[in-house]
Amino acid sequence: MPHTREEKIEAIGKVIDTLDILRVQCPWDRKQTYESLRPNTIEEVYELCDALLKHDEPNVRKELGDVLLHILFYAKIGEENGTFDICDVAEALNSKLIFRHPHVFGDINVKDSHDVEQNWEQIKLKEKGGNRTVLAGVPTALPALIKAARIQEKAANVGFDWECREQVWDKVREEIDEFSEEIAKADSQTMESEWGDVMFSLVNAARLYGIDPENALEKTNAKFIRRFNYIEAKANESGRNLKDMSLDEMDILWNEAKTSE
Repeated sequence: MPHTREEKIEAIGKVIDTLDILRVQCPWDRKQTYESLRPNTIEEVYELCDALLKHDEPNVRKELGDVLLHILFYAKIGEENGTFDICDVAEALNSKLIFRHPHVFGDINVKDSHDVEQNWEQIKLKEKGGNRTVLAGVPTALPALIKAARIQEKAANVGFDWECREQVWDKVREEIDEFSEEIAKADSQTMESEWGDVMFSLVNAARLYGIDPENALEKTNAKFIRRFNYIEAKANESGRNLKDMSLDEMDILWNEAKTSE
């Protein structure tokens, strides 16, 4: 049964109260800083992403709690530093949401979500203290695959995009051809550069066809692990080592795993 607004606020308040106590009485919680918490935060976010991909609702709830704890923890440290607290965080977020949704809270008209995305980038450039350039809002610490997708999304939202999505395949083929040429030259540095161009063009294609490249690759990773584990399990059942099996034998087991899915 859904909780009331009052119950939700009360629940958040309990966590804040508990964290206040832990910050004073627990030696581990007491010594934490922005820097010490950061690696754990990254881990918690990845665990949440894993649960989301698996549609594992119980773990989504659990991992959301872990991420929420980190948000509240950083706000607590900010409060102790005298710079901000969770109220400032929430107020700033609310103001930003209202400012960036003039089609809801103002008089701007939009036709669809694409219009919203284009307006979003323009609004961010106008914000006080906002991004000074279109790509300034892309975090430098993002993993390369996610960063490529965000760069392309932001560029597209200000009109730097293909006229029709089918055109991207000419670019993909062009980059693959250039990579093939560098393979023939055996220049490792240039090969790496051209391979990056191939990857970037494929990420662009994924965006144009509504595919999240990070999610797609992670699902393929999971699929490979599942099928390879099947090969290894079958090898162990027969008392054999994978290194002693031929590629043909492993291919047969791979196809068995693929058929069974």
